[in-house]
Amino acid sequence: MTTRDHDDHSISRRGAIGALGLGAAAIAAHASTTMNPIQPAAQASTPTLKGRINHSVCKWCYSMPLADLCKNAAAMGLKSVELLNPDEWPIAKQYGLTCAVASFVKSNPIPRGFNRLENHDSIIAELEERLPLVKDAGLPNQIVFSGNRAGQDDKEGIKNCIFGLKRIMPLAEKLGVTIIMELLNSKDHTDYQCDHTSYGVAICEGVASERFKLLYDIYHMQRMEGDVIDTIRKHAKHIGHYHTGGVPGRAEIDETQELNYATIMKAIVETGYTGFVGQEFIPRHDPMASLRRAVEICDV
Repeated sequence: MTTRDHDDHSISRRGAIGALGLGAAAIAAHASTTMNPIQPAAQASTPTLKGRINHSVCKWCYSMPLADLCKNAAAMGLKSVELLNPDEWPIAKQYGLTCAVASFVKSNPIPRGFNRLENHDSIIAELEERLPLVKDAGLPNQIVFSGNRAGQDDKEGIKNCIFGLKRIMPLAEKLGVTIIMELLNSKDHTDYQCDHTSYGVAICEGVASERFKLLYDIYHMQRMEGDVIDTIRKHAKHIGHYHTGGVPGRAEIDETQELNYATIMKAIVETGYTGFVGQEFIPRHDPMASLRRAVEICDV
């Protein structure tokens, strides 16, 4: 997912200039390139997207200024840069983008969540401040986390999550903001409790609100349980957002990894899903070229 994986990955730089033998025309061309924050891969003609997938991208995967990422994303036809804090939302808006998923509140990082009663008051207090901001900014989703097991029985964790989420649902329903709990694998995020779709679905059924759904991260759930397409079809009504990522390694979603993302996207479209799909892979090659290719693969 998320602002969470927090790996710093360098963006390759291209077009280095030799110190000798550089003509005036080459210098001018280089100056033009370096003054333009849209990288060459994004400067290609904007693709005509089919419109069945609302494309988004997660900020944390790219070590570049947010404004540059937004400009690149807009040039590719994306509609969102996500997992942003409130002070970052206006930057996305400047480029005609929304933020499909607001970043987590401080009292609800991945390890500390709704699965423990003692966390509820602080998380809910922050969400009560955050959700009106999300509404006013026109954003659709606010992310939350279950927290880590720390020896807790799953039934107790589910029960506690339901109890806490029901406290915030009246406000979410009033404002029309959807709270989404992310499914993460507990191999990368050691001991995370909401690590299987069945755990998240049990919470959805207990909360019983259209304003609570799951963030189905395809990478994470392939790592934990596989059976991605059948799971999506079976539980589509409980899924409010999707994330991508190549398996293994959360790298590019191209032919080097084991999932067929075009087929997965077709299955998502067939469920009637109209939300966003967030690209959340860690690029090992040219970041913007990889992002453009991922959008092409997923634009079914």
